[in-house]
Amino acid sequence: MALIEIRNLWKEYGQQVVLEQLNKTVGEGEFITIVGASGCGKTTFLKMLLGTESVSRGQLLLDGKPLPGEPGPERGIVFQRYSVFPHLSVLGNVMLSLELEKSPLLGRLFGGARKTAEKLAKEMIDAVGLGQAMHKYPHELSGGMQQRLALAQSLIKRPRILLLDEPFGALDPGIRADMHQLVLSLWQEHKLTVFMITHDIKEGFYLGTRLWVFDKCRFDPQAPNAYGAQITYDLPVGQTDGHLLKKSPPRAAEKVPPPLPDKYRRNLWNQVFTNIPCPARVIGLCVCGVGFV
Repeated sequence: MALIEIRNLWKEYGQQVVLEQLNKTVGEGEFITIVGASGCGKTTFLKMLLGTESVSRGQLLLDGKPLPGEPGPERGIVFQRYSVFPHLSVLGNVMLSLELEKSPLLGRLFGGARKTAEKLAKEMIDAVGLGQAMHKYPHELSGGMQQRLALAQSLIKRPRILLLDEPFGALDPGIRADMHQLVLSLWQEHKLTVFMITHDIKEGFYLGTRLWVFDKCRFDPQAPNAYGAQITYDLPVGQTDGHLLKKSPPRAAEKVPPPLPDKYRRNLWNQVFTNIPCPARVIGLCVCGVGFV
């Protein structure tokens, strides 16, 4: 049985349709990378998986049951802007969720319970490569180190699903490469199902086992908010690391979308260059095989 099922999913804000007619299944252990133009609903979709946004129409299922309408321990998230507590050390940041779980009123543990929580937190901090900075505070860490800390915060509760919203967008290329390797190793070690938004096409193809392209198939200039984005392409991709690629879980082949009619391809060409979208959208459409005439 699929871990995540998306059945005719719609998201609307009043008269504005953000997402429409999403239908996908995701198996446990898959790594889904998501690309698309800014404002097409990628982050909204991630928030729906997290539970901070509700479904307008359709169903979003986890293990065959409706996804809980609020965040839970089975789902962890890392935002582009690091969500760390400035007044707590690295160790304190990672321990906090364990303390709040066991002691929701005080937010503090004592005695044997605290020692157990510290041990778990230290193991996770070592796993993300911050063992030498365990007692430092966020303002003493570099951007890459803060991102590692955010990963440790998300993984300390052993979630089944990890949500990443452009987590490496603000990092230098060298640090991004290190973070890629870290995420891949954590994905394999903890058997995570990952959904990651990125604007870097190369990153999307390298990290994921599937690449989803979000885009609007329908557009009415008289009612620009009448139609939302869909998952226009679902491409099987894989890491360049052969060892990791062999471990990636297999998935059933999906139907390839039929070729676009000539008239629609001409209109799409005009839309792309009239609206001047981000380069990622143009590259993504070309890579995905949309021909223009």
